[in-house]
Amino acid sequence: MRLPAVVRLDQDNELQTETQNVSARGVFFYLDRPLPAGTPCEVTLTFPPHITLTDAVRVRFTARVIRVESPLPSARVGTAAMIEDYEFVRSPGSTDFLSALQREMKAPN
Repeated sequence: MRLPAVVRLDQDNELQTETQNVSARGVFFYLDRPLPAGTPCEVTLTFPPHITLTDAVRVRFTARVIRVESPLPSARVGTAAMIEDYEFVRSPGSTDFLSALQREMKAPN
């Protein structure tokens, strides 16, 4: 699933990218430089209405780099990160739907 994303490495280091793949456990994206395995990062993206079947939903993942693919002739470096936690990011005027969805998704099966 290709979605625009922002990868934050620390307070002053944000990188614009696009996801190549997103699943419940991980995210794969390209950067212009390699990150060491184990590097913590924060990935923020918005799932569009055709995915959520409702309004667009903005999600922030706390993740950790687990794999970096060797760069091809292009300068982009493939980065796989394991999602450790997530939160729905509320926008002004949003309803309680996001809070309810977050509680439901984090509830034990």
